[in-house]
Amino acid sequence: MEYRVSAKFVLNKLPSFYAVLVDGTIANQKPDGAEIVSSMKHAKIIAPDTIEWFETCYCPSPLKHERETVYDKYLENIETELVKARGDIDGDSFWSFLENHSKTTSNTP
Repeated sequence: MEYRVSAKFVLNKLPSFYAVLVDGTIANQKPDGAEIVSSMKHAKIIAPDTIEWFETCYCPSPLKHERETVYDKYLENIETELVKARGDIDGDSFWSFLENHSKTTSNTP
């Protein structure tokens, strides 16, 4: 099933979130790690501290495993909406923001 997902990100958790997204920690997680990484690469910032993305999930509770293993550690106020198909989300790239913020933060004494 396809879901349109929105969540608030926590600015001070972004560097650690980015680290596990790029070092293989999440990508190697079975069964949904690759989907999580792909989803974050396509997520858009739609409002201050708020992102939105589409994700495929077949759990009885939407994103149950994804939330327990990843999302609840780094994101807040996660909401899901069942959709028939993926559409467009207007906004800036969350991945670019995440990458830039993480680099800036890691270079700060």
